[in-house]
Amino acid sequence: MQTSEIQAVKQRFGIIGNSELLNRAIDIAVQVSPTDLSVLITGESGVGKENFPQIIHNYSHRKHGPYIAVNCGAIPEGTIDSELFGHEKGSFTGAMSDRKGYFEVADGGTIFLDEVGELPLSTQVRLLRVLETGEFIKVGSSKTLKTNVRVVAATNLNMSTATRDGRFREDLFYRLNTVPIVVPPLRERKDDIALLFRKFASDFAEKYRMPPVRLTDDAKRLLMNYYWNGNIRQLKNITEQISVIEQQREINAQILSIYLPENEMERMPALFSRQGNDNKSFNSEREILYQVLFDMKKDMNDLKKIVHDMMNGQQNTPTPSENQYASTILSHTDNIFKTSVAPVDIFSDKMPREPKTFNNQTDTTDDFEVAEEYHEIETTSQPQTLEEMERQMIKQTLDKYRGKRKNAAEELQISERTLYRKIKEYGIE
Repeated sequence: MQTSEIQAVKQRFGIIGNSELLNRAIDIAVQVSPTDLSVLITGESGVGKENFPQIIHNYSHRKHGPYIAVNCGAIPEGTIDSELFGHEKGSFTGAMSDRKGYFEVADGGTIFLDEVGELPLSTQVRLLRVLETGEFIKVGSSKTLKTNVRVVAATNLNMSTATRDGRFREDLFYRLNTVPIVVPPLRERKDDIALLFRKFASDFAEKYRMPPVRLTDDAKRLLMNYYWNGNIRQLKNITEQISVIEQQREINAQILSIYLPENEMERMPALFSRQGNDNKSFNSEREILYQVLFDMKKDMNDLKKIVHDMMNGQQNTPTPSENQYASTILSHTDNIFKTSVAPVDIFSDKMPREPKTFNNQTDTTDDFEVAEEYHEIETTSQPQTLEEMERQMIKQTLDKYRGKRKNAAEELQISERTLYRKIKEYGIE
């Protein structure tokens, strides 16, 4: 499809965004519409999956027929068969009359099964028969009925996992998944986030009769870097909260952060950085892991040096600043051990992987390869002795502050007296 045609579809169905992934999903929906193929729409909760079955229905030859949307997760398991396929009078307690099911009512049109992964296994068998033969039987009846229905399903589950765990029939999954459409999460549409916020802010301003809220540049950056676990639905709710609660119409990052849950602010590991160090960018998660290991080894060696000096009597009584130095290193090391790396998979290429077991034997080849590679990097990039490490650290800090010992001592978190003694001991110019 041409860009102008995709834009026309977005305008008709109120879809906002210019993401390539979003445009691809819309393109597939329009292309498959003239056929009667079953479509499975997948995506996280709140991404806007409900728009795509409407696109498929309205661009198909069934557009003048009925369109019925069914939330399978909201119907109790005991009545789901009756809701979908109908029932005969007296077929169960409370069945006071005959009732048509959704598949009978939607004959000649389209039925949208939202949250199809929540269907019980017994209902999945009935649905598979409808998809394969167009036939179904009402609850309490022995008469086979025919229906001509286009089925579009959607789910936020990982269907491959659900079929492997036995929660969803594999044959039904492949029957529904004739044409898959993947709706991208909001965090993969960063450039669309500000557009969506502005649209929601305008809508709520009109609804509540107030000026629309606006974002400053730092607030936009915060919004774009947020994880958005609830996707568009979460963004819409937060925009409404801000529109109603905040008296100030210009929203900066400080105000915006109040409305964003902190547990979704960042999903990548945060590395400790000493004050004054230049920010370092990493090209891969592999480099991050190596840097963590190098920092941990270096700080443990620094701590060992301090303890060694104390035990040898080089320092009769540690000063408060030296105690703080040791405490800082211990805290740094502890923070590294507590660092989490979810949900990003950093174990790529030769990184350590979960051991695989074959015939009760554990395969640890990858771990040995990484250990050897790490050892090679370590031996070539780290000083050979503790004294060299400490001398290098002191020299780099002095060079940074152009020989100003006071500033260097503050960054190293030791006293000037100790720093002066170390300079003389190592012969640093």
